[in-house]
Amino acid sequence: MAQTILVVDDDPHIRDVICFTLQKAGMEAHIAKDGAEALEQFRNVSPDLIILDVGMPEMDGLEVCRQIRKTSEVPILFLSARDEEIDRVLGLEIGGDDYVTKPFSPRELVARVNVILRRAQGGGAKDESSTDAPLVIGALVVNSERHEVVFNGQALTLTALEFAIVRAFVRRPGIVFNREQIMNTAYDGNIHVSDRTIDSHIRNLRAKFAAVGCTDIIVTVHGVGFRLGRCEVA
Repeated sequence: MAQTILVVDDDPHIRDVICFTLQKAGMEAHIAKDGAEALEQFRNVSPDLIILDVGMPEMDGLEVCRQIRKTSEVPILFLSARDEEIDRVLGLEIGGDDYVTKPFSPRELVARVNVILRRAQGGGAKDESSTDAPLVIGALVVNSERHEVVFNGQALTLTALEFAIVRAFVRRPGIVFNREQIMNTAYDGNIHVSDRTIDSHIRNLRAKFAAVGCTDIIVTVHGVGFRLGRCEVA
């Protein structure tokens, strides 16, 4: 069955380009011209992923994301005409999975969409240590088959990329990951993302784990990267 993508942008030319490229890649594209229509289409279509423009009039993409995140963890890829770091960080911190700046390559956009969809379905490359059996460290349980992370009996709501990062740390709990290794874990190797994008995902994970009583799930190793911390109740 074709993946369903909701394309939200107030520029008809951009909508047409994105939809043509998605359909050529075998996906089903639905469109929305503004934030209000995006929320309506989200409820009606139940998309597998949303491509969401940040800079729309009246209700911008960030507010659309906030509304959707109240009820759903559907993957969201932001589009923006501005390459401002604050926009990228804010978009990711309120629940976006990725961020692409206009003008963009349609082929790269589809590549990023495919990466996010594979992660959302629990797919992607597996290393030799991968297993479908639940991974348990302390109070933390990562179930790849169910795409579920539970800490001290409480299920966490994670995006597909956040789940991929946690699973990578848990599979190799004694390893310090640099940002490039985390990028390769969460994204395909041919997809470039900035260090700030990875830092945003790490901050989100720390906040979500802190909310369920784990205050040091990911430890910063200065000058090197990050490693799994204590998976125990604070």
